[in-house]
Amino acid sequence: MLSKGVYVLIMHMAMVALLLLLAWSNAVIIVDGYGGQCSLNPTLDPRPHSVSILEFGAVGDGKTLNTIPFQNAVFYLKSFADKGGAQLYVPPGKWLTGSFNLTSHLTLFLEKGATIIGSQDPTHWDVVKPLPSYGRGLEVPGGRYQSLINGYQLHDVVITGNNGTINGMGSVWWEWFTLHTLNHSRPHLIELVESDYVVVSNLTILNAPAYAIHPVYCSYVHIQNVSISAPEESPFTVGIVPDSSNNVCIEDCIVAMGHDAISLKSGWDEYGVAYGRPTENVHIRRVTLSAFSGSTLAFGSEMSGGLSNVFVEHSHVLDSDKGVQFRTTRGRGGYMKEIVISDIQMDNVYVAIAATGHCGSHPDDKFDPNALPHLDFITLKGVIGRNITVAGSFAGIEESPFTNICLSNITLSINSISSAWECSNVLGSSDFVNPEPCPELRNPTNSSSSCFYLLSTSGRKASAL
Repeated sequence: MLSKGVYVLIMHMAMVALLLLLAWSNAVIIVDGYGGQCSLNPTLDPRPHSVSILEFGAVGDGKTLNTIPFQNAVFYLKSFADKGGAQLYVPPGKWLTGSFNLTSHLTLFLEKGATIIGSQDPTHWDVVKPLPSYGRGLEVPGGRYQSLINGYQLHDVVITGNNGTINGMGSVWWEWFTLHTLNHSRPHLIELVESDYVVVSNLTILNAPAYAIHPVYCSYVHIQNVSISAPEESPFTVGIVPDSSNNVCIEDCIVAMGHDAISLKSGWDEYGVAYGRPTENVHIRRVTLSAFSGSTLAFGSEMSGGLSNVFVEHSHVLDSDKGVQFRTTRGRGGYMKEIVISDIQMDNVYVAIAATGHCGSHPDDKFDPNALPHLDFITLKGVIGRNITVAGSFAGIEESPFTNICLSNITLSINSISSAWECSNVLGSSDFVNPEPCPELRNPTNSSSSCFYLLSTSGRKASAL
């Protein structure tokens, strides 16, 4: 028979365990910025084993190819996976390499002054199959070049450093893309596939050939204190792309790219629908974003697996074509719903808020033109914009209008005499929005928080199913 004290202690421990479990399963609590996936900040305990890339014959002169030393080092450290894992230390120097794979329970650590440089010789990049949720390469049908740093079906992987650098040397890839001479779709810099408990932190990432960080089919991803940039003229370069992934935190990052800064995706047309894995439970906070030709915060247009339960807060958007944009088109299927964007400052942005149902191409002619995407329960609250040309542009799909768009406490300083808002096939409500939105978005709400209440309630119900 248990004593009363022991019984109370056991019940208390059970309650704590239950609360921790709920915290992980309900990763984003969308009410006024409290909680969220980023509150589950992982602690990076030191690995019990560490080796230097120098021990495997690497030469940091910026000229010697170090692909084999990186591959051999990772192969050696794989033996420590059941012994607490290991660290691969990259000291100061310029470490030229082709693509290489990581292993579970590994920390790749780049010291200050260390730069991993991607080779500009395409033969140093393996060619791999297209992702199943895309069906083909994004840019060229068929396979795609493998990313510089890869992981597949890994657990507990950390890519970090003392502000070390990864430089993709993307200029040759941008030229080949522009000239339409690519044999395969461009590689990314960091790509983790079907992996969980992934951390990317304390790094500078430069000149990605296409995407800088691409977690796809991943769970529990934490991207923190990373600076990512590519020149304004770099074509369709994107900073961070959570793709059919869940429980993602992106915080304290600076991202400036040629196209999109952060873009959420989940597969392309019939392939994304068939794969059926959404991007959900994403928390983005305290980021500074710039996107020259695209959007600082982009949703889609490849979103056929669905995007939901996304919370963005306390961020700065500047010097960009578009601030926040939702993109989709007929034939995509899928949904974008239960998304809250709160406390955003915008400076020098052409279009502050945009949503279009007429964006993006199709992978092939097998898509179903009757697969209509749905955009529902989107909230923007507490947005201040200066030097904005167009406040908002909403162009929904006639057969599937964008619904439940909630705008609250938004003040945008418009620098143009043109129409501040453009709307078609959209329905929503607004409170304290200046300039006044188009009639389709002027349905009054009971209070400025009503949209948030409905959204958070909907999210919790969805999580409980």
